[in-house]
Amino acid sequence: MQLFLRDGFSRVPAHLAASAQLLDHLIARIMDFSYSLAGFVVGAIVGLTGIGGGSLMTPLLVLLFGIHPATAVGTDLLYAAITKSGGSIVHARRGSVDWRIVKRLTAGSVPASLLTLILTHNLAPEGLGGATRLISVTLGIALLLTALSLIFRRQLQAYAQQTLPATASPQHQTRTALLTVVAGAFLGILVTISSVGAGALGTMALLFLYPRLSALRIVGSELAHAVPLTLVAGLGHWWLGSVDWTLLGSLLLGSLPGIYLGSHLAARVPERILRSTLATMLILVGSKLVSQ
Repeated sequence: MQLFLRDGFSRVPAHLAASAQLLDHLIARIMDFSYSLAGFVVGAIVGLTGIGGGSLMTPLLVLLFGIHPATAVGTDLLYAAITKSGGSIVHARRGSVDWRIVKRLTAGSVPASLLTLILTHNLAPEGLGGATRLISVTLGIALLLTALSLIFRRQLQAYAQQTLPATASPQHQTRTALLTVVAGAFLGILVTISSVGAGALGTMALLFLYPRLSALRIVGSELAHAVPLTLVAGLGHWWLGSVDWTLLGSLLLGSLPGIYLGSHLAARVPERILRSTLATMLILVGSKLVSQ
């Protein structure tokens, strides 16, 4: 009898442990599929609208999946660096990248990104992991700014074209170059903390600073600048321990076919409806993050 009790009780925990391991495995597989599905949806929207995935992916990870804001930002930065690399190479081969502008933006954004990482890590409680409130509020503000840039894009571009002098003097060229570096620094801070801004806000800044530049070269230049910025910021987050590589792989697995599908459907969906819907969604999500 004692032998039976001893054997029975010794077996029960083993069966429970095996069941728990199986349950954990199933939950992990379901979550991996959910992340890939989220990547597919975001990729499709990016393909349809051209808006950067950071303004969609990071709030989705934070609000829907409950991912820690620092981990969501760090993972999304490397996700952006990888997904934007292909588009950047295509633009570079087509000659639609103004490398002078890319150098100016990078001169401001990369040092600002590194400085932001260092200051946040050393001054925030528990480093980046303790800067939850800062990251959430910054993310919300970045989403609101992105929404405004979508709504008033044409008005701002028209204003910039009206105020541009007929001939650019050396003083005007110097001022534009300095403002480009300052804009890059602003983007470096914003992107490093929130992972949002390298797409819509960067493009809006270039439309305002270089209104005579073709839309194709503006998009190509900002895309080429976003790659080193998100890569440096993402590697900085990885160095500080706020990147989930399994999550990154799941997101990429879904996003790449999503981008492909969205790009092919873009011509069939009215751009005005897409941008208005996306701007409304960003305002709602941004407001929620700021008010939390």
